[in-house]
Amino acid sequence: MTAPVTRRIFPVLLSGGSGTRLWPLSRKLYPKQLLALAGDATMLQETALRLPDDAGFSAPMVICNNDHRFIVAEQLHAIDRAPLTVMLEPVGRNTAPAAAAAAHFCAGQADDAIIVLLPADHVIRDVATFRARLAEAIQLADQGHIVTFGMRPDGPNTGYGYIRAGDVISGDAHKVARFAEKPDQATAEAYVASGEYLWNSGMFVARADILLAELATFRPDILSAVQVAVDKAVPDLDFLRIDEATFAACPSESIDIAGMEKTERAAVIACDFGWSDIGSWSALWDVGETDAQGNVTLGDAILHDVTNSYVRTENAIVAAIGVSDLAIVQTADAVLVAHRDRAQDVKIVVDRLQREGRAEHETHIRHYRPWGFYETLDEGPRFQVKRLMVSPGAELSLQLHHHRAEHWVVVSGTAQVTRGEDKLLLSENQSVYIAVGMAHRLANPGKLPLEVIEIQSGSYLGEDDIVRLDDPYNRADHETK
Repeated sequence: MTAPVTRRIFPVLLSGGSGTRLWPLSRKLYPKQLLALAGDATMLQETALRLPDDAGFSAPMVICNNDHRFIVAEQLHAIDRAPLTVMLEPVGRNTAPAAAAAAHFCAGQADDAIIVLLPADHVIRDVATFRARLAEAIQLADQGHIVTFGMRPDGPNTGYGYIRAGDVISGDAHKVARFAEKPDQATAEAYVASGEYLWNSGMFVARADILLAELATFRPDILSAVQVAVDKAVPDLDFLRIDEATFAACPSESIDIAGMEKTERAAVIACDFGWSDIGSWSALWDVGETDAQGNVTLGDAILHDVTNSYVRTENAIVAAIGVSDLAIVQTADAVLVAHRDRAQDVKIVVDRLQREGRAEHETHIRHYRPWGFYETLDEGPRFQVKRLMVSPGAELSLQLHHHRAEHWVVVSGTAQVTRGEDKLLLSENQSVYIAVGMAHRLANPGKLPLEVIEIQSGSYLGEDDIVRLDDPYNRADHETK
């Protein structure tokens, strides 16, 4: 579950967000931090890769949603960044409980532990400057400060919180005079004109014991609940499950409100390192590479007389003619068209989808699982056709269904099939039938991905018609496939 710890600086990657303002690409079960939005690597991977390769730093600790745990583990494995641990939040409780959990855990690893809280969904263009500022923040943390990074604003932005810089500590480091919530346009303009305000990045550096002491003073209810939840945590494969009942009873609060706005230890370093929290499609246009007409395009897009727009297509041609200042985003099951000035309002659409019980706010057509992924190709009364992709060496759970039969056709790769007492080895163009109630398992013993077409038939085809007899991933019954 954990790697040996000989270091005292603990990066903590906060990966619990849902990224609703980047719908339709970001979904509840596959949010923006797990997507490659501003480069070839995902935002979680970029966050891990920009950490200093320094002897004082431990492997990164990740705090994430239970539903994302296998994707998080796979993405870190893909970049050879084995985590110190992956702590699973049973429910979302904002950043103060997450920070408290990280501080409590890391304080148990080293008496003088310093934690570096980093949201896993930010873009930072100038990594060298970020690392230099991080080194300054660590020095300030050693002096007893709780440090945040304040971005020098390049304009009045209503999508960010602000920090007013107070007395100088040293260089670009200041005491925090006040925190301000996301302002309206007029207030944002006044903040920027004053020259005293910085954007609040949401990144923090502090000694674990000092952060815990401040929370004990200002929010002992949060701290006590979190400490119990972490102390009662249990290992699960490569993950650490904190106690669900205790953590669920913890108040939900941001670290800004719970501690930073109250403590006298708050410090801010004024920074310029190409930061964005990618909180909207407009923000992605800001950090993207524009053409001569000011457009950012990704995918198969045909533009004519289009200016200053963000156009992204996943698997279809998108054509736009005679428009300006739009965000146009296409996925396999949804298309978003919005004025860039209204990009923050995408959450309204997501809220409506959720109220209407539609799946598009939660999942894509492609559903990722610890063994690979599946996607629905067609469905109708009493039938469903899916494409399964099983990673090399991976296997599904041994399971049965009460209401459906399945027919598997191997498209490519080699399939090892358990069907009752029989074990079969199937290659390309071979197939097998699984009757209702028959115990079965699909595995990929090869070195290449296994692609299978699954045809389901029966009176009920819901993903909850699964009885697991053996599961190598220790999943609960409600976690499908």
